[in-house]
Amino acid sequence: MNANTLFGKALGLGSGWKVVNSEMDVEGRHLSLWLDFEAGSRFECSKCNEWRAVHDTVEKKWRHLNFWQHETTLIARVPRTKCEKDGVLVADVPWARNGSGFTLMMEAMILLLCQQMPVSDAAKHLGEHDTRLWRVLDHYVSEAHEAKDWSKITQIMVDETSAQRGHRYVTNVLDAETKDLLLMVEGRGAEAIAAFASEMPKHGATPQQITEVIMDMSGPFMSGAKTAFPKARIVFDHFHIMKLAGTALDDVRKELRAAGADLSGGLWALRGNQWTRTEEQLKLRNKHCKTYPQLGRAMALRECLQDVLSDKNRESLKWWINWAAHSRLEPFKKLGRTLKSHFEGVFAFMETRLTNAAMEAINGVIQLSKRAARGFRNIKYFRIAAYLKVGGLKIAVPHVLPI
Repeated sequence: MNANTLFGKALGLGSGWKVVNSEMDVEGRHLSLWLDFEAGSRFECSKCNEWRAVHDTVEKKWRHLNFWQHETTLIARVPRTKCEKDGVLVADVPWARNGSGFTLMMEAMILLLCQQMPVSDAAKHLGEHDTRLWRVLDHYVSEAHEAKDWSKITQIMVDETSAQRGHRYVTNVLDAETKDLLLMVEGRGAEAIAAFASEMPKHGATPQQITEVIMDMSGPFMSGAKTAFPKARIVFDHFHIMKLAGTALDDVRKELRAAGADLSGGLWALRGNQWTRTEEQLKLRNKHCKTYPQLGRAMALRECLQDVLSDKNRESLKWWINWAAHSRLEPFKKLGRTLKSHFEGVFAFMETRLTNAAMEAINGVIQLSKRAARGFRNIKYFRIAAYLKVGGLKIAVPHVLPI
């Protein structure tokens, strides 16, 4: 078996194609393989799939997987078929996707590497410009995302995350059950929610099937959800509610410090839940709360709200809001008014226990990949990377046809 025959079998070219020449540049660590088809072969029209005669040929090149650490290029005379219906078109070849400068096996390697590392690092590893890799990812990720079935989705999570410097944000929508990223939309207002609703029919779904939308207390999100999902119940995330309570407590601390109170070391001692603080921090927390009654009331309000939210009692929530209104602590009076105006969404959490905790984790993964890649040149790349890593997509990994 000569070298050309061996290379042909290794490539899995299929019938009708063969390697006719091979050259190895040992110093440059490069292998070139020339492919050609059998004389008299007929090929399918790339549009109607009818078998047609060869009209002429064009030379094309593809980057292939390395052979023995040698960068490998395939070069072939690709036939153009003359079709009575569709005219003269370039025929498909079995080892590469039409329009791609990579073989199918090389594209499979690109997908594998980019799922494990930033695209820029994968490009350096392969010795390619990252723009070429983004084109491959765009094709397969977009194809898989378009094929995603949303027909069974009833609960969604909505949140925003930064995309680029200069206050550029995107809105992410997750399936609350599978935690898959469904859609990333530029912006963070009602229009982002509307964009998801308008996208649903393309995935076999309708806005009427959504029963719960989990979000923070963003006015634009609320407005968008009420308009786009008229049958859905808005659920306010526990994390964001307690974050507001923590902010109110911190505002009380700041007011006391501004008035001359000695709260040295109290910043971290007063923040967070008891079970997350050290023994020393808890002692300091108790000391400050006893010394300053306003701080003690603020801490009691915050910790009591935590207990109220763990219950399913509407009256308990009403009682806490009334306590906050009479607490003589303006930050908590303000929080009480906020919870009162968003009562049903807060109580919806108490009943369903649905949270955006998974969204926070997903946003963390997205931001980590963005930092690892030192940012993205545009929102399109950001979206592709997010779908690839956390979209739960079934990507059709390319393969070469059997011999």
